Amino acid sequence: MEFSSKKELTTEEKRKIALERAKELRGRIEDYLQVKDKIFTGFDIQDKVQQQKKRILEVLGGTEENWNDWKWQIANRIKDTEMFRKIFDISDEQAEIIDSVGKKFRWAISPYYASLMLEPNDKDPIYLQSIPTMAEITDNYGVDDPMGEEFTSPAPAITRRYPDRLIINVTNQCAMYCRHCQRRRNIGEIDTHKPKEVLQEALDYIRANPEIRDVLITGGDALMLSNNMLDWLLGELDKIEHVEIKRLGTRTLVTLPQRITPGLCSIIEKYPPIYINTQFNHPREVTPEVGKAADMLIKAGAVLGNQAVLLKGVNNDPNVMKKLNHALLKVRIRPYYIFHAKQVTGTSHFITSVDEGLEIMEKLRGYTSGLAVPTYIINAPQGYGKTPVLPQYILESDGNKVKLRTWEKREIDYQVRH
Repeated sequence: MEFSSKKELTTEEKRKIALERAKELRGRIEDYLQVKDKIFTGFDIQDKVQQQKKRILEVLGGTEENWNDWKWQIANRIKDTEMFRKIFDISDEQAEIIDSVGKKFRWAISPYYASLMLEPNDKDPIYLQSIPTMAEITDNYGVDDPMGEEFTSPAPAITRRYPDRLIINVTNQCAMYCRHCQRRRNIGEIDTHKPKEVLQEALDYIRANPEIRDVLITGGDALMLSNNMLDWLLGELDKIEHVEIKRLGTRTLVTLPQRITPGLCSIIEKYPPIYINTQFNHPREVTPEVGKAADMLIKAGAVLGNQAVLLKGVNNDPNVMKKLNHALLKVRIRPYYIFHAKQVTGTSHFITSVDEGLEIMEKLRGYTSGLAVPTYIINAPQGYGKTPVLPQYILESDGNKVKLRTWEKREIDYQVRH
């Protein structure tokens, strides 16, 4: 029945049609409704998390005050199997794998992030992102620098892929060394920040290029810098008239929310506008501590966005990704991107098919609010930039008349009237 004819119906008849449509719409998400309560966020597992936290503090000899101190968390990162086995029950075989892979690819996990681990094996999304597995050395596919960053660095510490924006890489340090990291080639055995004189050269480059209006500070993790260094760097950028936006790339909201302190927030507040992009990959990473940290940053004026990475065994499931995005919105972090995993050496076990990414997008668009629908991105190799990948919604077009395919896969003709 066409809409124009429905206008001739009675109110009661229209209401009946609306109720039938509402029933149909609920049916569209019935599969999600059946499983959503079995996909846990960090809020849902607090009893288990608190038990893990107590055990970790006992092993590390720490206190509640220590736990809330980000510097203590960094100083007490778990980075050897001896310490890991004191906290988690793993087999000799697992320990041998961790030791073997760790000789090639460094690992470390913050006590906080370890407390989110429910099972110490590669079926657990927290374990899989943080603890070495044999897959990292059994598959030699991939390259160390798939983004060609060495060829897109016109000045020290700078990566430039776009006309009006660039990256300053300020450190190789992170609160945790993610197993899927795109810059794992930069992670040595020693955590190092870029010297101030190198950052001065990066700032000089920005000053000399007035088309640069947007600067992302990242690494490593931008928030591994001290408050004093962040204050200086943001202040210098703020003095550059053509720099309109400062961005911070950090995963500390996920792996070390204790880093978000009143002192840090006072610096964020001084230099608006500041946008902070982070990387939550699973609903379990969204915890009460995250909610508190996000609230502090928002009150300081920061705008928060999430750049998830599509990872096999972690979130390559439409229902998991939807639950993640809903959980993020509840703590006021906007889902921004879903990145297809980059083909980095030792990470091919995380890489999904592009069809899996498209299926996730199909099950988000229309099935949930637009706020919960990020853009699916494939980074073009060799530094040629982010490329949006979308399901096909225009089936035919002659400029003024198009055939649309809706989120429900209905085909509808649409005529443009001038």
